[in-house]
Amino acid sequence: MTATDTTTRPAAGAGAPRRGDRRTRLGDGLSPMRAVPMLPAALLLLGFMLGPILYSLYLAFTDSAIRGDGASDTSFVGVQNFTDAFADGDFWNSVILTLVFTLISAVLGQNLLGMGLALLMERSHRLVTFAVTSIVIAAWILPEVVAGYLLYTFFADAGSLNAMLTAIGLPGQDLLFSAPIIAVSFANIWRGAAFSMLVYSAALSSVPGDVYESAALDGAGPVRRFVSVTVPLLRPAIATNLMLTTLQTLSVFGLIFIMTGGGPARQSQTLPLYMYEQAFSYGQLGYGTAVALLLLLIGALASIAYLRLLPEEDKR
Repeated sequence: MTATDTTTRPAAGAGAPRRGDRRTRLGDGLSPMRAVPMLPAALLLLGFMLGPILYSLYLAFTDSAIRGDGASDTSFVGVQNFTDAFADGDFWNSVILTLVFTLISAVLGQNLLGMGLALLMERSHRLVTFAVTSIVIAAWILPEVVAGYLLYTFFADAGSLNAMLTAIGLPGQDLLFSAPIIAVSFANIWRGAAFSMLVYSAALSSVPGDVYESAALDGAGPVRRFVSVTVPLLRPAIATNLMLTTLQTLSVFGLIFIMTGGGPARQSQTLPLYMYEQAFSYGQLGYGTAVALLLLLIGALASIAYLRLLPEEDKR
């Protein structure tokens, strides 16, 4: 055997496909016979997920209603529900309040508070970290109805907030009537900051310590290290957290419904509450479903915007 034969001849069995490495149209090692047991699960997914989606699309283009003409004889109305929504001032009021609520409570409140808590917990004693984490997560795992009643009693005229303000000589506030959208925004921040804290804590734990040491040796202070080192490294986590908290906040219903019911005078009526009012209080299922699809569109546009913040290597 020559040297040429030694270098050019492949090792025995190296190029031969092994039985476990067969590729099929269904994926690596997945044959049609192995996919048969997955058929019931696929049918359930189609029935319980795709079915309601298609039915919602159908309702949005009809005059379906709980009572009245649309209940006895549903007919196709095309895009009439959408044009009615765009011509309704209450709809646009709900859109603006939804954006304000999402900006204050999710984009700014939960995101910044969660990152601040994660940075503090990273450098705190274990006992402090355990105590603060337990308190923050306790607010997160509370049922939405319970959290709504707690925050209602906190912001109420005779609630805990005014008791603390009057104790230090400040005038009491009635935020549930004077600024209800601010009150429910702070309530959502209190309840949802734990999720952002956990996301950023996990992201910070994966940052190598020698990166901060190198930056410190170069003369970078704490603020400079945060801006030039921490934020760029956390960019994927920031985009992911913003997307998830925004989508969750857009669909918040129970918290606002318990605290204000969308009032007073529609001053805290976000799109989920407007949709509920139109579909169930007024009985217009078709119109309410159309509003729900518009809310879904807003969430999709926000997701696309956040995905553009991700580095190219994280989009693949």
